[in-house]
Amino acid sequence: MSRITCVAGARPNFMKIKPIVDALVAIGVDVELVHTGQHYDAAMSDVFFDDLGLRKPDAHLDVGSGSHGAQTAAVMVAFERYIEDRSPDAVVVVGDVNSTLACSIVSAKAGVLLAHVEAGLRSRDWSMPEEVNRVCTDRASDLLLAPSSDAIENLRSEGYREDQIHLVGNVMIDTLLKNRERAIARPLIGDLGLGEQPFGVVTLHRPSNVDEPSALASIVGALNDVAAEIPLLWPTHPRTMKALESIETNPDLRLLPPMGYLDFLALQASAAVVLTDSGGIQEETTALGVPCLTLRENTERPITITEGTNRLVGTDPAAITEAALSVLLDPPAPRCPALWDGHAGERIATVIESALQSSDRKRPTDL
Repeated sequence: MSRITCVAGARPNFMKIKPIVDALVAIGVDVELVHTGQHYDAAMSDVFFDDLGLRKPDAHLDVGSGSHGAQTAAVMVAFERYIEDRSPDAVVVVGDVNSTLACSIVSAKAGVLLAHVEAGLRSRDWSMPEEVNRVCTDRASDLLLAPSSDAIENLRSEGYREDQIHLVGNVMIDTLLKNRERAIARPLIGDLGLGEQPFGVVTLHRPSNVDEPSALASIVGALNDVAAEIPLLWPTHPRTMKALESIETNPDLRLLPPMGYLDFLALQASAAVVLTDSGGIQEETTALGVPCLTLRENTERPITITEGTNRLVGTDPAAITEAALSVLLDPPAPRCPALWDGHAGERIATVIESALQSSDRKRPTDL
């Protein structure tokens, strides 16, 4: 029986890894789940395991926080020990966080079959740490499991072999579709006292938006203007909440503590508009048919614009306000990319199983 290690380290990874673990187990694979500990507190980690029914990790690397270099190095050291001890036949990494890159480098050096889920996404903004992580992870990987047609085009243009590239769909949407009705049934909306009143949702986490006081104040100014027209609910990271103490906010811009997966899904599904700088939320709102405004200058998920409900608006306050008011008056029609159908995990499991059974497997160095 093949032994496959699935790696998760940060909040966005948990929703992606659950359908893959389930699909691999369903075909009889011995699956081990490794949690690197990149996100380690209850609000950023434990609650997601509970909400998703994700099993307890078989190994927890406990790396904690740190600079990009320190955190990546800590994961590499700990994961190398794990690889030496457990000798998996394959490693599956998801997304573009530091844990993804760290475990990819270790796996490639150990000669273990490496599969990257969400391969081929590109913002072409090298100032984003996530772009560095995803490009380098793709280069180290044997199997490039892409969520959408634009990602396939990126990989082909970069010279990857056709036998490496596989269009499997969006595994985050597997988790969303499985949990949507359960999330909507939760009492959160009523508990917040919203009734039938339309509302918007805000999420911000990128350092360029939240760590620079003037940038954050500028965005909050726009959010205050939008909140004068429609209440905005903002689940806020503790670090950002502290920064907001010195910035005046509209009472209808409601700052909430971090939420678990199900409660936040309930918010998104019921929202009239979502304003975000998150890549994953661009995808989730597209699958839900909810208008999304991305407060960034670029996106690695352009498919959510060309085949979804997302609009790239940047961070200029006037542009944010104009876009929000416009989309409330005339929301985009719901539409969704191919294979965002709830079965990406199954397709991923099939590709990996086939690769492990192949006797002529090539390494990425055979490009």
